[in-house]
Amino acid sequence: MRAVTQSAFGEPSVLRVIEVDRPEPGPGQVLVRVEAAAYNPVDAAVRAGAFPLLGDPPFTVGWDVSGVVEEAGPGVSAFAPGDEVLGLLGFPAAGNAYAEYVLASPNEIVRRPAGLTAQQAAGLPLAGLTAWQALVGIARVGEGDRVLVHRAAGGVGHLAVQIAKARGAYVVGTARADKHEFLRGLGADALIDYTAEDFVTAARPVDVVFDLVGGEYGQRSAAALRQGGLLVSALGGNPGITPEEAAMLGVRLQVVSVRPSAHDLAELTSLVEAGRLTVHVDLTVPLAEAAKAHEQGQAGRTTGKIVLVP
Repeated sequence: MRAVTQSAFGEPSVLRVIEVDRPEPGPGQVLVRVEAAAYNPVDAAVRAGAFPLLGDPPFTVGWDVSGVVEEAGPGVSAFAPGDEVLGLLGFPAAGNAYAEYVLASPNEIVRRPAGLTAQQAAGLPLAGLTAWQALVGIARVGEGDRVLVHRAAGGVGHLAVQIAKARGAYVVGTARADKHEFLRGLGADALIDYTAEDFVTAARPVDVVFDLVGGEYGQRSAAALRQGGLLVSALGGNPGITPEEAAMLGVRLQVVSVRPSAHDLAELTSLVEAGRLTVHVDLTVPLAEAAKAHEQGQAGRTTGKIVLVP
């Protein structure tokens, strides 16, 4: 089979396609024929050596897949050959998703809902789980909460907007003006062009901020919260504020660290089946052009997701 690998840390050009043996499922594993894999910012960080999750190269990046079960290993009864599935594989260990076949645990995958194409399904797991585990698992967002989502048109952000709306929240998003129509279509109640106005003044007070930017956004996001409000940051390495600093301002800080969860994925696919969640795919590229996906992703202008297809 073909897989993407790299022999050194570096720019997207280090990614190359090679021929490797197809893996065989062991006990408690399924072999999935990949129909699509998604790019996530963590892929680029690992590739460049900025986030050394996988040690030194060679390795294959990628954690999000959708595909078809090719073979079920001994002891697996939940899935059978022919099942269409999606999942977040192995994270934070190797998922090897940039390949034509991958091994998965039944605890990492769910059946693909009819409301998503294979490409859309690949874009759901890591981004959707990050949003779900932040807004539901940590923040317990519910009816009437005012939620501010930064980078609302991005891969995680556009799913977070929909999840918060499905929970009954009033959703404010930050995005460039040319993304506002897209976000209104997803249900955002108010939108802030962060290039033209101060989101602190425009959004305050909110109950929850979901920060997908980090750095100097941390302190400013805390200032947008009501007293006792919650800042959930997806930037554990650089949230821009400490829990102690947040407490001095009368608010709380928590960091979300995404984890594979078939249970949480099932919650997301239920929203898809109910017509309350969709995945926007901005760009689809061949697996052999993985470098292009990384270049586009690092440019920071993607609306929704970037997907690779074998």
